[in-house]
Amino acid sequence: MEFKKFLQKDFQGNPFEMLDKEWMLVTAGALGEYNTMTASWGGFGVIWDKPVAMVVVRLSRFTLEFMEKYDYFTCSFYPEEYREALNICGTKSGRDIDKAKETGLTPVSVPGIAAVTFGEARLTLVMRKLLHQDLSEQAFTDKKVYAANYPDGDIHRLFVGAIEQYGE
Repeated sequence: MEFKKFLQKDFQGNPFEMLDKEWMLVTAGALGEYNTMTASWGGFGVIWDKPVAMVVVRLSRFTLEFMEKYDYFTCSFYPEEYREALNICGTKSGRDIDKAKETGLTPVSVPGIAAVTFGEARLTLVMRKLLHQDLSEQAFTDKKVYAANYPDGDIHRLFVGAIEQYGE
């Protein structure tokens, strides 16, 4: 996988389709110490004059520890044939299994920084963390959204990352 500096004009694809239909792996850490999880919630945009990606990670997820510890994270997208691997990464905890071994995905280090993706990805976006913020019940103006998504109070932490590189 070759990594290049990200420019907004390089982004191709429909982000709504990518998130909702394809899903993605959110990965944080370095080779030897990382975790990944499947996500279908997030967003892309421009904030603070930077192209960004936004992801949410539940406070209970093992991946959160790595998101907090490392300055970079990746969002990677896969061809349909990896759907089962993404399903495993979204339903099993890295506390209990080695997800790469279980799925057959090949961990790949992003050159020059502590970040990991997988060789099977068709696209990887590399983000430098800019902000994290816990969601709260009080912040929801539509209380039905909170009730439907957080019945047990297992809230998300929002991460905003500047997209600095991409790999194909």
